[in-house]
Amino acid sequence: MSRGFESHTLRQMNSASAPGTRLRMIERGDARVLAEVVAASAEHLRPWEPTRPPAYFTEAGQRVAVGSALAAAASGASAPFVIESDDGELLGRLTLSGITRGALQSCAMGYWVRGDRVGRGHATRAVAAALEHAFGRLGLHRVQAETLPENAASQRVLERNGFVRFGYAPQYLRIAGEWRDHVVFQVLAPEPPERAGGSGRPDPSVTPGR
Repeated sequence: MSRGFESHTLRQMNSASAPGTRLRMIERGDARVLAEVVAASAEHLRPWEPTRPPAYFTEAGQRVAVGSALAAAASGASAPFVIESDDGELLGRLTLSGITRGALQSCAMGYWVRGDRVGRGHATRAVAAALEHAFGRLGLHRVQAETLPENAASQRVLERNGFVRFGYAPQYLRIAGEWRDHVVFQVLAPEPPERAGGSGRPDPSVTPGR
């Protein structure tokens, strides 16, 4: 299982002096810090997520969440990551879920960044690293993501990474206690050089972590 979940570090594309953003596979030992982060970011995340029970914001609740994520990973259905800064600060989570093989070769992406670290490019860089993992290591053809119509910040993150809007799903998910419409985005794997006229695959500046 570990072979499919290498750490990836994406350096800041525009400024070498800015900190990078790293993805690594979630671990059981992350539960304590995750509990602290989700509790501190509860108000920030509440409008964008399903209603969470009080236990979710505790270490015990996060142990359950991490255990579920690892079980899905073991079955090959998911690739659950934490988002970190280069110095190891836990910034959020990103998951490639619903990994489907066969004729579809697709998955869905979801992510969040702690409220006191938004607006610093971490989500944009984490999504880029996750796409490199999805199209490279996992060999998928397509990644889908959905946002609430008013979540312009998340839509910008997706569009910066090549996602295009292709649908609108009424009452798609129950968010903050209400069935909410979602805008649906997708991005396809770049064509290999032999099919793209030798143009090659865009380099997202992702290098393996240690």
